[in-house]
Amino acid sequence: MSDYFWYEGIPFPAFGFEKEILEDIGDKFVVRDEDTIILTYPKSGTNWLIEIVCLIKSKGNQKWIQSVPLWERSPWVESQIGYSILINQEGPRLITSHLPFHLFPKSFFSSKAKMIYVIRNPRDVLVSGYFFFHKTNLVKNPGSLIEYFEWFLKGNVVYGSWFEHTRAWLSMRERDNFLLLSYEDLKQDTRGTIEKICDFLGKKLEKDELDLVLKYSSFQVMKENKMSNFSILPEVMIPNSLKLMRKGTTGDWKNHFTVAQAEAFDKVFQEKMIGFPPELFPWQ
Repeated sequence: MSDYFWYEGIPFPAFGFEKEILEDIGDKFVVRDEDTIILTYPKSGTNWLIEIVCLIKSKGNQKWIQSVPLWERSPWVESQIGYSILINQEGPRLITSHLPFHLFPKSFFSSKAKMIYVIRNPRDVLVSGYFFFHKTNLVKNPGSLIEYFEWFLKGNVVYGSWFEHTRAWLSMRERDNFLLLSYEDLKQDTRGTIEKICDFLGKKLEKDELDLVLKYSSFQVMKENKMSNFSILPEVMIPNSLKLMRKGTTGDWKNHFTVAQAEAFDKVFQEKMIGFPPELFPWQ
């Protein structure tokens, strides 16, 4: 069982991360104008969005997503593996990150690089995170949902507080190179949201190409794609070759929260997210 690796008050997975890389990222990593960045808090639909953007870039051709692991197609800039890939990669890059605002490469904020930020109901994020990390050896293993619930509200989980992460990144929402999406909208109107992503990225797809993007980014197809379902990760990280795609639904938290937990969460949410318009949070 791994514990956390702490940097600047934020817990990171102990496996695959280094202080030196996190230091370099902030000041030395150069984000290019032609880069595309997928930024999320963990368990908010990150891998789904990577699959969608990859398919948009390939106009629905599934060859890329079925031959190259997801974490090589869009590397996590803060990880050891991802950082080494990205600093040596030429041309436009597809970059993934869970980094909080204050640790992200400073070069991004003066660039024309495009960032897609996905938010999800934090109650579902909490439940999804519990079942995900409960199966892996990536971070400190929560013994129970009750325990993980307390960790989450205090921000003592990987990448820190959902509330602080979301508040900070939402400050970018009026920028032309920043697209805010919600997991809930992506589930409810997948085609419409994919068209919105295409417009943002300046990619024009024909109807048949859009149909292919929808088909090959569906939950069921992704779940069976070894390049996307994390089943090829080393045994030391994922015991028993588990496929880490569980449900891909919205509202699952209702099946796991007690009434008292739901009330406690609502109270914290209202306190932490005060001042933001309710329409930013379609699950409310």
